[in-house]
Amino acid sequence: MEAYIYDSIRTPRGIGKKNGALAQVSPVQLVTTLLKALKERNNLDTSLVEDVVLGCVTQAGEQGGNIAKVAAQCAGYGDHLAAVSLNRYCASGLEAVNQAAARVRSGWSDLIIAGGVESMSRVPMGIDGTAWVMEPDAAFGKFVPQGISADLIASKYGYTRADVDQFALTSQQRATQARANGYFDKSIIPVHDVNGFLHLGQDEYIRPNTTLEALAGLKPSFKQMGEMLFDQTALDKYVEVERINHVHHAGNSSGLVDGAGVMLIGSKEIGEQLGLKPRAIIKMGTIIGSEPLIMLEGPTPATKKALKKAGMKATDIDLFEVNEAFAVVPMRLMENLKVDHSIVNVNGGAIAMGHPLGATGCMILGTALDELERRDKSTALATLCVGGGMGIATIIERV
Repeated sequence: MEAYIYDSIRTPRGIGKKNGALAQVSPVQLVTTLLKALKERNNLDTSLVEDVVLGCVTQAGEQGGNIAKVAAQCAGYGDHLAAVSLNRYCASGLEAVNQAAARVRSGWSDLIIAGGVESMSRVPMGIDGTAWVMEPDAAFGKFVPQGISADLIASKYGYTRADVDQFALTSQQRATQARANGYFDKSIIPVHDVNGFLHLGQDEYIRPNTTLEALAGLKPSFKQMGEMLFDQTALDKYVEVERINHVHHAGNSSGLVDGAGVMLIGSKEIGEQLGLKPRAIIKMGTIIGSEPLIMLEGPTPATKKALKKAGMKATDIDLFEVNEAFAVVPMRLMENLKVDHSIVNVNGGAIAMGHPLGATGCMILGTALDELERRDKSTALATLCVGGGMGIATIIERV
């Protein structure tokens, strides 16, 4: 049995600060906006939707208490609708999609909505506390902040400040062009208030006027933290690295933003019953664990595992979406798998548009699907690095 994507939508990404366009919109409202749009776009009989699987990383305050169930109830789908919120850090949105697909493929479920949400302006990252810090055995020597890991990778494999800044500029240029050309319009659902006032209709974080000169003027974000607390921990493990070269900063790392994304995933039979046209098959999804000090290396082994289990090679993939948590992450995957940048993040990524933690995985898979259709291509792979040392990958194939 196959799991089909019948629709994929997202909100725009709003700057994740108090002055951001979505800062006055609760995370429940972000998801509710999408659930209502999904119903309207597909003339959906909501009584046949069985579950909402929603990724959310900072599950506290307005995002706590199983936000997926609260949003499902507020969307008016019916009291029958179950829901679950999950946290696999940055992979949460894609993990939700993979879990939904696995249940459909197994025959356990027929129709599920999966995706993710994160309001980083209203529920700041880290407000829920973290076992990394609170557990002494974890805090000393087993984990470092992700930015330190990114700079460790750059130091170990020779990526310079100029290299990561050039990648960041390309991301901004591609995202600027994609937004201007309407490449995101098919999936973006504008967010309005109860009176119909538009909060945000397009991605807000993109900086069209970015230059290499401006990027070069930004100070490294993790240098002081690393030199005071964490660099030595990394160097003790990776003795071949002489020193940590701190190359990542706000301009070549993912931005903090608000947003949500969802997909309608179901079996062939339920699609025929509802008169829905399938857009793609979720061909394979995988998760792996990786060493936690250099934790951002996960996309390569996750991608290799997904390709192997699908009986495919990297050359079989038409488009790659690699989350730009830090510039070095997609750069490393491109080098490892010998994938040309011309088919990776072709419409920019999280450096330009931001990374709403729990939603990003679902968002980038949807972006890949839209672009496959626009280019009349067949296959795409989405992958993310994951905090604590993990990687996730999902392969889709157009119907």
